Amino acid sequence: MTSAEKSRTSRIAPSLLIKGGHLIDPAARIDAPMDVLLKNGHVAEVAAPNKIKGNADRKFDARGLIVAPGFIDLHVHLREPGQTHKETIATGTAAAAAGGFTSVCTMPNTLPVVDSVEWVEWLRQPERAAVVNVFAIAAATRHSKGIALTDFRALQSAGAIAVSDDGRPILDDDIMREALTLGGELNFPVVQHAEDTRMTENCSMHAGVRSFRLGLRGMTAAAEASVVERDVQLALRVPNARLHVAHVSTADALKAVRRAKRAKARVTAEVTPHHFTLTDEDMRDYDSNFKMNPPLRSASDLEAILAAIADGTLDAIVTDHAPHATQEKQVEFERAAFGITGLETALALAVTRLHRDKRIPLARIVELFTAGPARCFDLRGRGSLVRESIADVTLFDPKKKWTFEAVKSLSKSKNTPFDGWQLTGKVVATIVAGKIVYAV
Repeated sequence: MTSAEKSRTSRIAPSLLIKGGHLIDPAARIDAPMDVLLKNGHVAEVAAPNKIKGNADRKFDARGLIVAPGFIDLHVHLREPGQTHKETIATGTAAAAAGGFTSVCTMPNTLPVVDSVEWVEWLRQPERAAVVNVFAIAAATRHSKGIALTDFRALQSAGAIAVSDDGRPILDDDIMREALTLGGELNFPVVQHAEDTRMTENCSMHAGVRSFRLGLRGMTAAAEASVVERDVQLALRVPNARLHVAHVSTADALKAVRRAKRAKARVTAEVTPHHFTLTDEDMRDYDSNFKMNPPLRSASDLEAILAAIADGTLDAIVTDHAPHATQEKQVEFERAAFGITGLETALALAVTRLHRDKRIPLARIVELFTAGPARCFDLRGRGSLVRESIADVTLFDPKKKWTFEAVKSLSKSKNTPFDGWQLTGKVVATIVAGKIVYAV
């Protein structure tokens, strides 16, 4: 346990009984009414209604709510160090808590790049004022330049849970092979932003009818799929390689992921809510709140993503929370920064689009926020509420209808295409190590 976690645990309430809720814990294969007792930062007991044996100092009335293991976001940008005008660890984790996330994994493309033990340790210090668990993803290559690997062993020992050059994909075959080889030796995931940037230079959205109409250069699906195909082939050849494909957005890339899984390769993949909710045709004329990387894709790509969510090909829903200051977005579309915020809308978009509209079971959605992410990065003690696991809990109302207002977001930035959207599914409380860090 890190010093930040010890500090947080020392301040938690001694015990809390969550009573009357419906527990969905896919890792434990529980989908039933259950009460949960939390003590000293851990799960002390899970039992049928009114069967808890232990006593509690406090009770939480969870009637009408889903009780789930704490949500885990494998892909966020908290912008520290160096870009505090966009976000801080304090503001970003406050938004995470409001979205039901008890743990977030922060990407290293900051200023400076998180490529050293010192910066990994800095991210996790109590002075950062995080209200949820922050796990560092360190750079895979020095300064994320794709030339020389960082010290994976030292970074892992310092607490990094994976490596990535997110935003700057590793294109050199030999460097990627070296990364997967060393990662395999250390059981350390290598996260790849799948984009052949040689094919996407000066492109700002998906290549399709919409980009043609708008007169914008488009990113082809092949630019993503070719990198995933290359990486999958390497992962199949490198002993024990662990490849995690970030924010999959195309049908062809999913084909490569599916093939890798059938071959029993250690390949996992994530998807964002915006990629299972929107297409390039939804983009309003030159509205940079619809500009992200990977870009919004075609309707057929979205359908492929929905199928991959339903059939188990995808392992996690992530936000790719990418806050930007107003002046970085309110410029010409081609000059605007890539990325949108997403921590506070992820669950509701999943419930609205996947469960309500597409009839995907809530248990599958909860798995993509909990057990799936925990497996991807070996976050032991998280992703389930079995006895003695860490008392990270998310409670939400799956039927609550509400309107997202960006101006009320706890994030420092407001760049989202979902402002004013009417959604279903609302986080009611977020509990980290037994302590309620967010409640409505």
